[in-house]
Amino acid sequence: MPRHLVKARPSWHGVRTRCAPGAYGARMGGGEMMKTTALVIGAGPAGLMAAEELARAGLSVTVAEAKPSIGRKFLMAGKSGLNLTRDEAAEPFLAAYADASGWLAPMLADFGPAQVQAWARGLGQEVFTGTSRRVFPVAMKASPLLRAWAARLLDLGVTIAPRWRWTGFEGDNPTFDTPQGMRCVSADVTVLALGGASWPRLGSDAAWVPWLAARGVGIAPFQPANMGFSVAWSPHMARHFGTPVKGVALDAGQGPTRGEFVISAKGLEGGGIYAVSRALREGGALVLDLLPDRTIDDITARLARRPAGETATTRLRKALHLGQGARALLQEFARPLPRDAAALARLIKALPVPLAGPRPLAEAISSAGGITRAAVDDALMLRALPGWFVAGEMLDWEAPTGGYLLTACLATGRWAGRGAVAYRSKLI
Repeated sequence: MPRHLVKARPSWHGVRTRCAPGAYGARMGGGEMMKTTALVIGAGPAGLMAAEELARAGLSVTVAEAKPSIGRKFLMAGKSGLNLTRDEAAEPFLAAYADASGWLAPMLADFGPAQVQAWARGLGQEVFTGTSRRVFPVAMKASPLLRAWAARLLDLGVTIAPRWRWTGFEGDNPTFDTPQGMRCVSADVTVLALGGASWPRLGSDAAWVPWLAARGVGIAPFQPANMGFSVAWSPHMARHFGTPVKGVALDAGQGPTRGEFVISAKGLEGGGIYAVSRALREGGALVLDLLPDRTIDDITARLARRPAGETATTRLRKALHLGQGARALLQEFARPLPRDAAALARLIKALPVPLAGPRPLAEAISSAGGITRAAVDDALMLRALPGWFVAGEMLDWEAPTGGYLLTACLATGRWAGRGAVAYRSKLI
């Protein structure tokens, strides 16, 4: 992020005093007290959206970010093409959030796919809808959009404080390790947008959990979401690592879904696996249909026409045009392959894949768990901490990849920011 888009030293207003003694998670006692009207902790999409809403309402806003620059996970997500949202009708879009759909419904109705697209265009980033209904910026990258957004926030007077890491509480005020030493901040309203527990190297490390739990905030344990799964490969699979598996249907007990994935040294990963990852995490068994566009009878007939002495690999390749990755999985999990055409066809249509559990939380695209629905009110204010609001993946919801994650982060950030504005207006 260009330096001119981030102020290295936050500008504060009000008196400066010493922090109150007593700590919940603070690593240092004492320190300088600073005052701001609105404080946002975390400069990802949810935090930046909250900051924009607060600033548009005329509040003095400071965004504290532990990393040297803003939007690190946002930028990482955009490396292979920034999937902003999904061009989908309201009902199926909301259904992707499963048991959190009722909770998130008003937020996504207020800022859903159409609003996300308009927001991106307002930042000078034209968008397009791909064949899968996923919506991307024409530039495909996240950096142009983030630069434009940062410039807008600075024009609105938002102060960014990089390398300000939240360390807990002293009294009722949050404390921070900063390049200038320890600081306490007093704010009329605070929005927390620190992410969940996936990709901790980019800032979502869930270090905040014990501090909020000590204040009586209900927090569901974090679990990986949109993650790969480990497989105990036999040695001969090493030559197939990195091979894509395309055009298959995956079923984890909730009906088949089309998708692609990759055979990796650790197991299976990629969009197709992520789409069924929740069902697999909750105990579902993975079954693959390697040729979803062909019937068992058709596959049987094609196999039966091949010469009797043909090798299994040649038979699969020439009779069915089965790809390298699909052939490798079939050999790995069903060897020795039956010579009977009908029996082999049944395996091709329903190949059981034994998994050794989900990959670790730190490798997951996103996380499930976090601050529970009961812990916040309808404005996303913490019931245990009046004046403190929460947005993004800190909250207990999950969704598949494909634009759902980013849309909900933006929508909850906007909702929390507006809730904080309304709360603050009652204080003055």
